[in-house]
Amino acid sequence: MTAANNSHRARIVLAALVLIFGAYWAGARFGRRQPTNVEALLLAGSNSPTSVSQRDAALTDDESINVRIYRLASPAVANILTKATEYDFFMDPVPVEGAGSGFVIDPRGYILTNYHVVEGAQSIEVVLGDQSHYAAKFVGADQRNDVALLKIEPKEKHLVALSLGDSSSLQVGQKVLAIGNPFGFQSTLTTGVVSALGRTVQTSQSTFIDEAIQTDAAINRGNSGGPLINSHGQVIGINSAIYTPSGTTAGIGFAIPVNTAKNIATDLMTDGRVHRAFLGVETLPIGGWLSEALDLPVKNSLLVERATKGGPAAAAGIQGGNRVVAAGMRRIAIGGDVITAIDNQKVASQLDVNLALNHKRPGDNITVTVYRGGKKMDIPVKLGERTAN
Repeated sequence: MTAANNSHRARIVLAALVLIFGAYWAGARFGRRQPTNVEALLLAGSNSPTSVSQRDAALTDDESINVRIYRLASPAVANILTKATEYDFFMDPVPVEGAGSGFVIDPRGYILTNYHVVEGAQSIEVVLGDQSHYAAKFVGADQRNDVALLKIEPKEKHLVALSLGDSSSLQVGQKVLAIGNPFGFQSTLTTGVVSALGRTVQTSQSTFIDEAIQTDAAINRGNSGGPLINSHGQVIGINSAIYTPSGTTAGIGFAIPVNTAKNIATDLMTDGRVHRAFLGVETLPIGGWLSEALDLPVKNSLLVERATKGGPAAAAGIQGGNRVVAAGMRRIAIGGDVITAIDNQKVASQLDVNLALNHKRPGDNITVTVYRGGKKMDIPVKLGERTAN
């Protein structure tokens, strides 16, 4: 009896396995699939003047704007392909390829993109909207603002360049369009609105987007470096980051204001480097127990451990520490000034200092508020220029 029961159970299990594997095979054979290859085919006569005008006549006003902007901008949007070499655990070289977006800003072949798109690249190739390929040269970058400038040689070819708008005049609710190469799908258009302004988005320990433009236009991996465009066809931002707790687009993307990028591009095209303001202090964020342990007059501020010799801060009289103490596992230079604000903007971290100096130029004058021995002081400082970028 037991043997018969076991045989019956075995037949049931076998039948269930057959059904499961049959369903799996049917799903793999006939179910929904991810595309393995995507190509665009140009239909015969689709670009004839009559065909275009007939299709345009059927568009709504909003659709007409989208189509017009796409036709104007897509030839100038670049697919940026990079190659680099990394080393595995056994120190064997491993080729690494990357991809992102960019856009032509000058008919001479200058292309703006994100620094993180081309960081560490040993070779860079640019594919424009008409599928023409170019080897690109890295001109320079502002790593802190995540902006890079590339150069291609168009030779006799006339390049379409996008016009740069004014990001300071943006308003929440304005229509925006993003063109880029998400997941390698070249010349992809997404639309949305400016959903917020004035964000500060820290993208790494040393990089941030100051006065970021927030948009709900879909921005995915591969869109980085592409243009965010207004309804007049002007670039108002460089798509740079997304908020993605799930790993997919969540309708919250961030773009670098084009006014920031314009200043960086101008410096790089004229001088080959970015002119960045330099204060010349090494600081330690202080607050809570550390402030009490050092008997400092304020919390949430910056203790100046060192003022760079010959630097702007030292020249203005800002003082660094004069003795060293142990605080846990770290040695701290104490006795220096405590910085609380720059131009009346509170500072409590290096990010705050970077933000305060981000739109300053070498030679600009600022006011640094410090406490020295319990006394509050406002010290005028003429900013220098940082030589390393």
